[in-house]
Amino acid sequence: MDLETKLSCEEPQIIFGIGASPGIVIAPARVFRRRTGSAAWRRLTPDRIDGEIQRFREAVTTAEQELRQLRASLADDLSDALSIIDSHLLMLKDRMILERTVEIIRNHHINAHWALATALGLVKKKFDSIDDPYIKQRYMDVKHVADRIFGVLSGRADELLSDDTAKVIVIGHDFSPEDILHMRADTVLGFITEEGGITSHTAIVARSLGIPAVVGVKDITCICGSGDRVILDGFSGRVCLHPTPDQLNQYREYDRQHRYSIRELAHYADLSSETLDGHRVRLAGNIEMPGEITTIQQHGGEGVGLFRSEFDFFSLSSLPDEEMLTRIYGKMIATLKPLPVTIRTLDVGGDKFSNRLPHTGPRLDLERNPALGLRSIRYSLREPALFILQMRALLRASVHGRLRILLPMISSPSEVLNVKALCVQVCRELEQEKIPFDDQVEVGIMIEVPSAVILADSLATEVDFFSIGTNDLIQYSLAIDRGNQYVAHMYEPLHPAVLRMIKQTVNAGHQQGIEVSMCGEMAGDPMCAAVLLGLGLDELSMRPSAIPHVRRLLRGSRYQELTALGNRILACRDVEEIHQYLGRYLPRHYPEEFCHA
Repeated sequence: MDLETKLSCEEPQIIFGIGASPGIVIAPARVFRRRTGSAAWRRLTPDRIDGEIQRFREAVTTAEQELRQLRASLADDLSDALSIIDSHLLMLKDRMILERTVEIIRNHHINAHWALATALGLVKKKFDSIDDPYIKQRYMDVKHVADRIFGVLSGRADELLSDDTAKVIVIGHDFSPEDILHMRADTVLGFITEEGGITSHTAIVARSLGIPAVVGVKDITCICGSGDRVILDGFSGRVCLHPTPDQLNQYREYDRQHRYSIRELAHYADLSSETLDGHRVRLAGNIEMPGEITTIQQHGGEGVGLFRSEFDFFSLSSLPDEEMLTRIYGKMIATLKPLPVTIRTLDVGGDKFSNRLPHTGPRLDLERNPALGLRSIRYSLREPALFILQMRALLRASVHGRLRILLPMISSPSEVLNVKALCVQVCRELEQEKIPFDDQVEVGIMIEVPSAVILADSLATEVDFFSIGTNDLIQYSLAIDRGNQYVAHMYEPLHPAVLRMIKQTVNAGHQQGIEVSMCGEMAGDPMCAAVLLGLGLDELSMRPSAIPHVRRLLRGSRYQELTALGNRILACRDVEEIHQYLGRYLPRHYPEEFCHA
């Protein structure tokens, strides 16, 4: 590299990724350019096929032993990490990896490394067709498991187990949850990856361990070199390379303020969620794994506002049975008793694991637009056996505390009536079998498509509560695909149309005397939360770490002022006007939350 190029590379540069685990770290980089899954293609003679299959199976067994040893070394309070390792152990036996690789070796006479890479490519192709970002992130778990097998096959030692003593920020294309667990807390201050998202299991483990992280930073391993000074901002997702003295001082001050804010927020976990004039709003947590219950408790959450039940189905090599689901749900409900636990029934189908779901009717062709296809409650009504299995487990678990059942993607009252008929059938079966259950379990629906908003007054007469899922509601209402780089910037939670639909839903629910909650991402954004509280929502459910921030905002408010804010925002004609008004209003009324920002 010539001097001019070197100097240009060392100019200050700010790159944006996704803040996956909060914290600010300033340290030299340690870059890993690990290439996994690369091996020369080798044609096998017929007499070597059985031996190659045996070599592959032995590599899987070794990978399993490594994971079990890691699991045994972890403390019981790392429940999130334990659950993720358990899922990876099960994936090692999944036919997507094990059987398909063996088939490719046997049928195509190629070496194990290349066969596994081929099998992984087929899996990736299926996941690439999925629009939902949460489900899409699950491919990374399959890849992490395959990478571990690749490492055993090639004899590669784990680079993250090096004896470095310097304090560094680790940078790589991607790290598995197990990689993060191996990182030494006294030397690895944070990590940055090119892949991943906020819902990835790597991010979940990082948050559990308190390791600051930024993910989804494209080409960071090419831009940054080992030894380069880096600022990692896990709050905003910013990565600053070769920072200037002024930037270093600025971020050190940010870090000091954030640490002070965390200490100040800690006591809010034990305070009630009410305004200065006594108006109460329940603040709950969104989770996808049972182990995350502890994070809700740590942050003072008042229950589970959304449990995404898909993980318990698709982290396994086969579908779970009723007994397993009953144990999982029952433990969660009992742990939080008497607080409510809202469990969403399977939100799958269409592009979401359709190849792993049972089909009693004719197999469907690949859907041209799966986001508008056979998914969520539509799939459950077409394939009722799986829905009944889950409903039996839910009702059996209901005796352990307060369960609320949430039905996804409802678009008409007829769907609710059909589901209720299935529920009556399940209740009768349990009664005949003399199996106890709570016959007063609340059943609610997700409001996430425009037709549900328009028919909210009719739907409210059929259910016990509404839960507004803004992630999909925004996407369907504004015709915006968040994963499309050309229009993602138009995805706007504070769009006047979205806010008016939220208000319409709240009014329809309250007119029928039912609660209206929100479980979309905007519920945990303090700027959005101030507006949402003014629109009259009864519950906001969010990522657990956001609960103290929203509680502090709530406790510093008067409900009359929040209502006035909500009405003022509803009168705005466009997004720019809303942002300008909030930009003036929020720092003046909530300096703790917004003056620093």
